[in-house]
Amino acid sequence: MGKPENAHIVWDWNGTLFHDNDAIIGATNAAFAELGLEPITLERYRAMYCVPVPKFYERLMGRLPTDAEWQIMDDTFHRYYAEHRVACGLTDGVPSLLAGWGAAGRSQSLLSMYVHEELVPLVRGFGIEPHFVRVDGRTGPSGGSKAEHMVRHLTALTGVDPSRVVVIGDAADDAVAARHVGAGAVLYTGGSHSRASLELVGVPVVDSLEEAVEEAQRLSA
Repeated sequence: MGKPENAHIVWDWNGTLFHDNDAIIGATNAAFAELGLEPITLERYRAMYCVPVPKFYERLMGRLPTDAEWQIMDDTFHRYYAEHRVACGLTDGVPSLLAGWGAAGRSQSLLSMYVHEELVPLVRGFGIEPHFVRVDGRTGPSGGSKAEHMVRHLTALTGVDPSRVVVIGDAADDAVAARHVGAGAVLYTGGSHSRASLELVGVPVVDSLEEAVEEAQRLSA
């Protein structure tokens, strides 16, 4: 059994550390409107959401969007989201949770599917960047899976043993990415997925980030 100070959390951003549900659902409905689709509620979004994102659209449209439709929806989503994220803030308790984990001699990093050059200044603006040994956003096309990004992220973290890593996120894809690299996972119900959908994944599901950190400590012990 390793020492507790060697434990490492990989945090997700959207829907986890960053409470942006309102901007996400608004951006989704703006994208739908471009194709004449009916808007959806947050509850339906959380029940249906999955990645890769085109599969989510397939669930709602009854078919995969064409390449042209996907480009329109993706561009609209990101344009709307960029305008409305300014009204969103950190999830309750985030600064103290990050500080507490670090004060115990443990490390943490941030891996998001949000575009890297927009993620970094956003994280920096909240004053929490110093808590992370690394902050990585997406650098390739949108719509993919997090697993390949997780491999690169952990490879870049010197001295971090995947078996002592716990991924904390709000989506089933976070647990899939964790499993892909041999890490643990805890899923938080305050973001993109309903509790019912998260419980199908087979990892601990919690209703607060405080509980998530407690589970991470247990899993990495």
